[in-house]
Amino acid sequence: MSLMGFLDRIADVSAVDKAMEPARRAVQGMPSAVKDVLHGTWLGHPLHPVLVQVPVGSWVSAGLLDAVPRLRPAATVLIGAGVAAAVPAALSGAADWSEQGTGVRRLGALHAVLNTAALGLYVGSLVARGAGRGGLGRLLSYGGLGLAGSSAAIGGHMSYAQSSGASHAATAVRALSTDWLDLGPLDDLPEGRPAMRSGKGGSMAVPLAVIRRSGRVDVFVAACSHLSGPLDEGTVETVRGSECLVCPWHGSAFDLDNGEPRRGPAANPQEKLEVRMEAGHVMARVPSRHR
Repeated sequence: MSLMGFLDRIADVSAVDKAMEPARRAVQGMPSAVKDVLHGTWLGHPLHPVLVQVPVGSWVSAGLLDAVPRLRPAATVLIGAGVAAAVPAALSGAADWSEQGTGVRRLGALHAVLNTAALGLYVGSLVARGAGRGGLGRLLSYGGLGLAGSSAAIGGHMSYAQSSGASHAATAVRALSTDWLDLGPLDDLPEGRPAMRSGKGGSMAVPLAVIRRSGRVDVFVAACSHLSGPLDEGTVETVRGSECLVCPWHGSAFDLDNGEPRRGPAANPQEKLEVRMEAGHVMARVPSRHR
């Protein structure tokens, strides 16, 4: 069985759901502003993959330096840096994990267990090194590196095979035709709330969320960038000083002017189409970066 097949089997195991739920509720109980910082909503990009570079890079580098006796003091410093950086990385990962689908949460739990065990080994390595037991310290750190590497493979599967953290809107917009799309008469659109229209795609129509407000029209891919929630069923609300399109599934809010997230869990912007009026009809086209 391939690694992907093995991990997919784990993602199908429902026995862990009840055990995970208290942790999920605890994370979701954090203040909204804190969660948005951890999601990376302010950055326009998930924060977790940015933060994990520090502990992973530090620990891999420490493993190389430990192989050279005169460089082992530097390895100890890098291990300490990785331990310190693992804490914010874990918090950001937990925030993202709590808002994911069931299969991602199941694998995420295993990812967290392995990372916690790796962190424990690295802490033990620091203690052993401080006590003058360098051999034990190196043994513990290499064990931690093995666990962290295994956990990283699971994280990669979550990101690439399960689309955790990926923009689902960016995937949808690439299915649209690059021509101008006729979305119908302006007069048919309701004022101040999203309406569903469809755009021509390669093999199927792509749902779009169209909002008319005071003579202006904004057109977004209807699949929310977070987990493909139907934005055409969402609402228009003022969120943190900006007029936003709010997802009905998880409450992510996207600025109507530019699609930037103003409230998480979404960290990626929502794909917005170019708009023009032609003989009273709303015409929309994918932005140039997707053509």
